[in-house]
Amino acid sequence: MPIPRYDEIQFPALKLLSDKKQRKANEFEEPLANEFNLTSEEVNQMYESGNGPVFNDRVKWALSYLSMAGVVTKPKRGVYQINDEGLRLISKPNKFREYIDTKLLSRDNAKAKKTNLVTDDLIVPQHENTPTESLYTSFQGIKKSVYRDLIDTILSKKPRGFEKLVVQLLQKMGYGGEIKDSGLVTQYTNDKGIDGVIKEDVLGFGRIYIQAKRYKVDSNIQRDEIQKFVGALAVAQSDKGVFITTSDFTKTAYEYLASLNATAKIVLINGDRLAEYMYDYNLGLQLEKTIEIK
Repeated sequence: MPIPRYDEIQFPALKLLSDKKQRKANEFEEPLANEFNLTSEEVNQMYESGNGPVFNDRVKWALSYLSMAGVVTKPKRGVYQINDEGLRLISKPNKFREYIDTKLLSRDNAKAKKTNLVTDDLIVPQHENTPTESLYTSFQGIKKSVYRDLIDTILSKKPRGFEKLVVQLLQKMGYGGEIKDSGLVTQYTNDKGIDGVIKEDVLGFGRIYIQAKRYKVDSNIQRDEIQKFVGALAVAQSDKGVFITTSDFTKTAYEYLASLNATAKIVLINGDRLAEYMYDYNLGLQLEKTIEIK
């Protein structure tokens, strides 16, 4: 079954405390996994961000909200124990959700009044995601928006600027190392199908050749463009190439590359991956805000 949401975990977690014993957060995981018939794979499933196991995070947030709602106490850090209010609530399972939401709402609005942050909008608990998940989802949404802005900006510039950008990107990614002037944008008059070159060593024995196509998002690179690039690499007596575009490659282009049987080491980078690399390696971007979680 799917991993339960944190609000679905709250009542079973409260029932586990009905014996009035103190429990550490990690002592809830196994009995709750059994309660929801979770497999070991589901229990150990990680967030895509790598920020720990999903189930463990949801259990901790379920306990945290129970504490904030005043139905469990924390005798010491990371330890939970049911109180009289929690014991009374266990006997009224049909009232549980309404009670917890009302308590959290009352608590948050009381805090807002103290800090002069009262608005017409009530602070209503959300049951779909934990704050960790909401933060990650928002972060991913912001990243995707920046990705689109990056491609739009590139398309508004001149082709020559794009060629310089992709050379800079490969250098940012570590290709060329500390070699002086390791990146070169070729001249238009005699580029022979090569837009840029990265020198991998001081003497220039190892070289990575670059083809850059600044195409609109819906204009994908065809197979014949890849074939021409392979031919250009052959003329340059090289087997290392990177083909970068702001759009994407057709299915036949990908299939052709797969059919080369490693005779040429060519990497295809489409617009999505290009924007992702620019974001990750901080090319053409500036830091807007830092959020610290401690």
